[in-house]
Amino acid sequence: MKVLRVPVWVLVMAVGAGTAASSTADLIEKWMDGSHRAPGNAARNSYRHPTETLTFFGVEPSMKVVEIWPSGGWYTEILAPLLREEGKYYAAGFALTAKRTPEWRKKMQREYQHKLGAHPELYNQVIVTELSIPERTEIAPPGTADVVLTFRNVHNWMSGNYAPAMFEAMFNALKPGGVLGVVEHRAKKGTSRERMVRSGYVTEGHVKKLAKKAGFRFVSSSEINANPSDTAEHPAGVWTLPPTLRLGEKDRAKYLAIGESDRMTLRFIKPEKKGSKR
Repeated sequence: MKVLRVPVWVLVMAVGAGTAASSTADLIEKWMDGSHRAPGNAARNSYRHPTETLTFFGVEPSMKVVEIWPSGGWYTEILAPLLREEGKYYAAGFALTAKRTPEWRKKMQREYQHKLGAHPELYNQVIVTELSIPERTEIAPPGTADVVLTFRNVHNWMSGNYAPAMFEAMFNALKPGGVLGVVEHRAKKGTSRERMVRSGYVTEGHVKKLAKKAGFRFVSSSEINANPSDTAEHPAGVWTLPPTLRLGEKDRAKYLAIGESDRMTLRFIKPEKKGSKR
């Protein structure tokens, strides 16, 4: 019987990598279940799988991470404390000074910034930037971010007809080799663009097309955030489902039973050179 001998240094590296991944997952779980979370937010963990999602995108506590349009701060409550000591967290929010930003988004951004100011022990290292096309596009120092994350935003950009420019802004923020992580409501293959905009569900192919046009290379996908119970066919689009429940009490139990939407989870990389296949 032939014995395979593995060099000690290989074993040490493997153990070290496993320990680092385990440590990061433990920290994510600590913050996702923390008492600091806004009412109801931790209950969404079962739908949004933050530990699996962030580890799939390769987020580590020492990284420079940009989150696009954090809105009410669901992921901020996890990412900001995770990155506070060793890394940097850029919250690229709605632009308060941009003409095209609607008032309801400005209100949400002011509430978000109030949230940060109310808990400096967690959020005093958050770097707030603005992202609005075409006025505000520098979401972090160009070419410096390790990871850029966007959760359930692509359909909004399509509705505003500026999705390509948003992907370009994310590309510009990342360093060569940096990762773009996209989570988005998933439409069935062949869904028309008009239907995507109206329903809030986007095909994987369309997201990949937008990313490729900006210079990204697709790396891998995960079914972490899949929901087989979601047909993507609802009277008020994705907003029919929780947490929005746009139909109010009508068929509420039915939509609560379905849960949050079926979502794609895609990982892209910024090549060493734009257009490179490496």
